[in-house]
Amino acid sequence: MTRLPVILLLTLLPPQLTSAKRLPPVKVDPGINEGIRYVAPNDDGRRGYIEAWNVGTNKKLWELTLFTNRIDPNLEEDVQWVFIKALNIQDGRLTVTSERGKIYQVDVNTKAITQPDSLSSPSPGAIRDVPDAVKKALTNGSPGKEYDLSFRISPSYLEGDFNGDGKMDVAVLVKERSTGKLGIAIVHSPTGKVTILGAGVGVGNGGDNFEWMDSWQVYSKTRAGHASDETSAPRLRGDALLVEKSEAASALIYWNGKRYVWSQQGD
Repeated sequence: MTRLPVILLLTLLPPQLTSAKRLPPVKVDPGINEGIRYVAPNDDGRRGYIEAWNVGTNKKLWELTLFTNRIDPNLEEDVQWVFIKALNIQDGRLTVTSERGKIYQVDVNTKAITQPDSLSSPSPGAIRDVPDAVKKALTNGSPGKEYDLSFRISPSYLEGDFNGDGKMDVAVLVKERSTGKLGIAIVHSPTGKVTILGAGVGVGNGGDNFEWMDSWQVYSKTRAGHASDETSAPRLRGDALLVEKSEAASALIYWNGKRYVWSQQGD
């Protein structure tokens, strides 16, 4: 398997544990409509903003901040930056996409900012696709009072033998209702026991909010046994979760026989 770029931990690791830097933001092509040029300068990782310029006079008309990034002073700053990755305009409305995949729509006349509600309102099909065991454990069980299913990234759930007992378990994205913090719930088969990682429950350097995570996958026990070029991979009892933050770092979450633990992966 290709060696993934440093993907999650740099957003969360203490500075003394890593010196890696994030890659520069992509150059975003401007959008032009009715003599106005709209640009995303991408020169400030603490906020994502756009500018409007008069094409004829080359004078800036206005500037609008779409989002800001909360910076933890105890962590490496540049890997916490989030930039704009795409911008386009149609029918007087700008559509701007951040590196985290969040979409912002701007009415260029009123400068009103709206966000599509696709993440908080999943389609009935997306909910239907979640395994019944997960819905029973999370929706009908006691965790259902504290957590909601999350569909902010795809896939929203993964299957694997995470505790190494030979039974197929399910990991699903969840959100803590009281705080909005994101994380992972692992539902063990056949007991239906639920373990929460993130979503208000801290795990290693991942913290208690997995909002940084923009992709994840199953890291199989078989793969770990043959990963001669991945010396940082721990010995696994079962399958692990490879959680990632694009252009930052990655980590494995795996069962050590007593609990789920965190293991940073190399640069």
